[in-house]
Amino acid sequence: MPDTTKHLLTASGKKELVDELSDLKVNKRKEVAQMLKEAREQGDLSENAEYDAAKDEKDRIEARIKEIELILKHSELIEEDNSALDTVVIGRKVKLLDVESNEEMEFIIVGGQEADPFSGRISNDSPVGKAVIGAKVGETITAATPGGDRPYKILEVSRAD
Repeated sequence: MPDTTKHLLTASGKKELVDELSDLKVNKRKEVAQMLKEAREQGDLSENAEYDAAKDEKDRIEARIKEIELILKHSELIEEDNSALDTVVIGRKVKLLDVESNEEMEFIIVGGQEADPFSGRISNDSPVGKAVIGAKVGETITAATPGGDRPYKILEVSRAD
């Protein structure tokens, strides 16, 4: 059954997907076609590891193309919110203070497709993302994290740029 879930994307996230799709269709397909051609020229395909690897890569590329096309087809662009910069919304950069550890952290709230916690992008569906959406600078919120409820104070909200 096809995925028809709405995917929230920032403008930069959508551009990254469109660029990746173009690269896959224009460059990667050509590269894998050349790999398949060279592997076929080696003769017996039944015991040809290069041919099998090229076929696997072709399948991976085609699957990713379909995935990106489906995401883009069912995506909703997160418009730049011109509301006051004191409220957390999707697409904004947020600086938090972990009240228990006194540690500051900063990240951008994005849709699930763009989430990458290691590069400071967390999903609006993550425990912390859910907890901060709609909160204002100065408020302390509680996020239901896997390690238990955790209090965070919102220190700053800004445009993600």
